[in-house]
Amino acid sequence: MTTSRKTSLTAGILYLLTFISIPTLSLYHEIHQPNFGISSAPSTDVVLGGMLELVMALACIGTALAFYPVLKKQNEMLALGFVAARILEATLIFAGVASLLTVLNLRSLGTEAQVVSRGLVMLYDRLFLISQSFIPAVNALLLGSLLYQTRLVPRILPIIGIIGAFTLVAGDVAVLYGVYDQRAPIAGLSAVPIALWEFSLGIYLTFKGFKENAVILG
Repeated sequence: MTTSRKTSLTAGILYLLTFISIPTLSLYHEIHQPNFGISSAPSTDVVLGGMLELVMALACIGTALAFYPVLKKQNEMLALGFVAARILEATLIFAGVASLLTVLNLRSLGTEAQVVSRGLVMLYDRLFLISQSFIPAVNALLLGSLLYQTRLVPRILPIIGIIGAFTLVAGDVAVLYGVYDQRAPIAGLSAVPIALWEFSLGIYLTFKGFKENAVILG
């Protein structure tokens, strides 16, 4: 196995691993209920969801580190920017998980901590909007432009990512201006192109690898 194939395989597997957090959409249902702090709903779902998000955050950093040795040959500044954006994304994810775990600790205080608990859940939602919605759009622009230039993968993949970046930002703006709720089904539609880009990229890199005729590999 060549060095470039090891790199593409590592990046592909890590990209697929970032989808491990999908179950949190249902795992965090109870904690978003207004009376969660004084209810008897179990905490295990939130703990499991937090663990999945932490794994996903570490995988995010891993994807950028795996790509960096190759992409820096094309444009070191953009490649380094992608690493920095991924680290920022992971940092905010960690902060969001910490806020939800704090809500679990506040349950022992009963009604006294209700307002604080709701505030921490709202903080998580806003951190999610930045870390797992806005920053992925930035990542798609950075990585998408680099992969488009290097032709390491079929150009249709980075094109989907670049288009998805704009639809995702449009969805974020709509949420911020109250056009629809952050957890509304329509909000998820704006993330479909980005999800398609990242999943397709993960599949392609895992099973196909970089294109052998890419000039940058020479």
